[in-house]
Amino acid sequence: MAAPGRARVATYNTRDFLDDHRLAARLVRAVDPDVLLLQEVPRRLFAPWRLRRFAVACGMRWSGRQTGSGGTTVLTAPRVELLEASHHRLPVRWPDRTRGWARARVRLPEGPELTVASVHLSLRPAERVRHVRAVLDALAGVAPLVVGGDLNEGPDGDAYRLVDTPGGLAAAGPEHPTYPARRPHRRLDVLFASPEVRVLPPGPVAVPEGAWYRASDHRAAWVDVVVEGCETAGPEGRTSDPPAG
Repeated sequence: MAAPGRARVATYNTRDFLDDHRLAARLVRAVDPDVLLLQEVPRRLFAPWRLRRFAVACGMRWSGRQTGSGGTTVLTAPRVELLEASHHRLPVRWPDRTRGWARARVRLPEGPELTVASVHLSLRPAERVRHVRAVLDALAGVAPLVVGGDLNEGPDGDAYRLVDTPGGLAAAGPEHPTYPARRPHRRLDVLFASPEVRVLPPGPVAVPEGAWYRASDHRAAWVDVVVEGCETAGPEGRTSDPPAG
């Protein structure tokens, strides 16, 4: 069991399950997140059934609330209590792919509440800035908070810099590139944490290098965090068995 106030938060763009979604689920199991922020999940025919199936394969739970999500949602581990969930659409220029963000409030194992948000920003730079402003306005005053997702830009982008601000949300990781999955050279999938959330050294995760690109065009990203003021006794990292296949 995780120490009170401690959690692993991961973000993963699953490309509509067009690749090997079973392998993607095994990769999620290897990462073993408490909370999983998803982007590019199915949103049309049989989407709820496919999401529930994926959540079960990951050993996690889906809230079942996805209306207007723009392809984003949040999964939670059984050890985490889901208190509230909502999904929101972000405006894009027609006929571009829909974008959105999902929000969840959870209670960590034997610990405090934490709000998380999964975001998937536009391919257009100006729209990305508008999207970030809309999300940050909606989350104003919310703490402790972790925001993560596919930003479609790196640390040199205007939208990224809007999120990563002194005294506000700060980039928590990872520092390595996540896209494209086969030979990543861009850090598009990032997590940010509010000042009440302390980022810990990442625990080891055993995943075969060649597995990522067969599961999606993105690699997952994750951080280990603890909400300040809670006990942090216990091992500094967790290990996982590599997925089969």
